[in-house]
Parts: sequence; structure tokens; C-alpha cells
Amino acid sequence: MAMLLCRTGLGRRPSVLVQVAIQRTYASKQSEKRKAKAFVDWRRVQAEGGKGGDGCSAFIREFARPFGGPGGGDGGNGGNIVIEAYKRVKSLAKVKSIYKAENGSPGGNNGCHGKNASHTVIPVPVGTCIKGNGDVVLDLEKDGDAVVVAHGGLGGKGNQFFLSNEDKSPTLATPGEPGETCVLDLELRTIAHAGLVGFPNAGKSTLLRAISRAQPTVAAYPFTTLKPHVGIIQYEDFEQVAVADIPGLIRGAHLNKGLGHSFLRHIERCRFLLFVVDLSITEPWTQLDDLKYELEIYQSGLSSRPHAVVANKMDLPGASEKLKLLQKHVDMPVMPISAKEGWDVGRVISHIRELYDKDMAQAANQQGDKQNQSQKKTVILEW
Repeated sequence: MAMLLCRTGLGRRPSVLVQVAIQRTYASKQSEKRKAKAFVDWRRVQAEGGKGGDGCSAFIREFARPFGGPGGGDGGNGGNIVIEAYKRVKSLAKVKSIYKAENGSPGGNNGCHGKNASHTVIPVPVGTCIKGNGDVVLDLEKDGDAVVVAHGGLGGKGNQFFLSNEDKSPTLATPGEPGETCVLDLELRTIAHAGLVGFPNAGKSTLLRAISRAQPTVAAYPFTTLKPHVGIIQYEDFEQVAVADIPGLIRGAHLNKGLGHSFLRHIERCRFLLFVVDLSITEPWTQLDDLKYELEIYQSGLSSRPHAVVANKMDLPGASEKLKLLQKHVDMPVMPISAKEGWDVGRVISHIRELYDKDMAQAANQQGDKQNQSQKKTVILEW
């Protein structure tokens, strides 16, 4: 029986399957590393619209038409540069530095007009901000939002366009106009309701894994998270709240220490924040002061948004004494949890829902006030 298995090749089949499985696992790990390295949240783009096609100067030459007159057609319009938001695009990695739209086709004889050039579309993720000269020009917040950043030039006119009673045989034809040129900065800002802010190794990624189905990388070394991760919390009433995990922030990040603070653009859209404090250090309240200071240096008023303090790593020895010291130095309630062990994680989920409901109620009141102001009737006095 053993010889029969060797001859037919059945005895070697399990080893082949194991080898294929190992290759697939290695390929999946390699693809995850490539995705992490390929995340880009800032690009500078030079966009140039297409040139319009030149007009044609020609005369009709046909049988039995000795005086056919002018027959030069107009040139086609140049293509536009369009930036459009797609929900399936997750990064600005595939955005090029220079975009040049197609030129319009020139006009032809016998009144043939040139073809208009097709537009060039730049796909970007939802949440991309377009900046010009440092100011936000447009914010693409929804799927399908699009804007023309560089218009193409108009096509030139052929000599048929200049036909008049005063000039029966014009020879004038105008060239096409050049397209617009601009330099823009594209910034990707993650769209989420809540943002997790903390020092490296504070347990932000572990907390996100505990409250949602997101799977960020978790390891025992600092700066594990190199790009933002977004997790969705599902509630019983089918409400969904998005929570963003921001890379670790350290003291002196505004001086480009650690990873810097350029990635804080991803929490500019967050309506409220969760400060994750590490109870494994000697003075945990200093982390909270440093985090608020770095947020204020980046953008004034960012640390004053609605927020909560989460004290993580309660499973470590001595964490209870450090929690008492933290509560003495903080003038707001502190939620002690252990994201690794899952202790009191439900309290964090409930508090996130409370902050979310307050924010939604406030937004509804503001929208109602705007509608009331717009519906005010104007009185017309008749004299």
C-alpha cells in the first residue's frame, strides 16, 4: 500500500497543501505591510487644464462650387482637471504630483469642428481637504463630491466663424486658449465621531479592538500604530459611532519629536475626544497635561472639545494607588479600565454614546435655529 501511494503521488499531497498554505500566509503578511507603508495623507498636486484646439483657416473646394466660401471649423475645448471623492479609496498614495489634461482637437475643413477633450478625474478618499495658499478651499465630505480645480481652455474659432457681409472670404482663425494651472495641497482627514488620543503604548489600539471589530496592530513596543485606524461601535438601537485610533503623541511633538503632530489633522473632524492615560508610569497625570498642551499648540481650542479621561492598564500591580493620584490631579471623572482583560470596557462604550447623543442634539438645535431664521417673512410696505 505504501508503494502504491508513492507511485500515484497521493502520499505527497498533504505536504503540497501545507506549502501552499504557508505561501498564502506569507503573502497576506507582506500585503499588510505594503498597505501600512502605502498610507499617504498629504499630497501636493500641480494641475493643468488642457489647451483648446486651434481653429482652422480653409475654404471649401467642391465640384460645381467655385466660390464655396470659408469652411474652417472651430477647435475643441480642452479637458478639465476634476477631483472626486470615492468611498472605496482609502489613501492618497496613488495621487500623482503632476496632472495634465488632454488638449482639444483642432478644427478641420468643410466646417468640421474639433472634438472636445475628455476630463481627467483624480480619485481621492472621502474626507479630503483641498487647500490653496494654506487656506481650505473645499472639503469633500461625502461620496461623489467633485470639484473642477483647473478648467480647460476654449477652442479657437475657424475662419467660417468670421464670415460676414463685409468680409465674404475671411482668412482669420484664432488659436486655442491655454488651460488653467494651479498648485493644490490635498490633505486627508479621517471622518470619525470620537478620537483616541494618548502616548505610545497607552493601549489605544487595544481599546479600539475591545470596543469595535477593528483589528489594528498591537505589540509591546512604542509607535506600533503608524496610521489612523477607524472602528465602528454597533449599538442595540442600530446606531453606529465611528472611533479613530490616532498614532502615539509624546511631549515635544510640535518640535518634530517622535512622529511629530502632523497626523493630528485626523482628529480635526472628531466631535469629542478620549484621552487614554497609561497607569503603568509613575505620574500618569502628566500625560494628560502634555496631551492637552500639544493639541493646543497644533490648533487653538482643540483640547477644549468635549472629552473624557480613560485610565488604562488597571490589571497591573499598583494601578489602584496611581488611579487615586490621577483622580486628585484631574477635575473630571476618570474611567478606570483594562482594555487587555476587558474590564469595564462597557462603561466606555456607554459614555461614548452619551457624548454622541449630546453632540447630535446640539447639532439638531443649531440646524433648527438656522431654519427658523431662514423662514422669517419679510414685510413689504406699500406706500
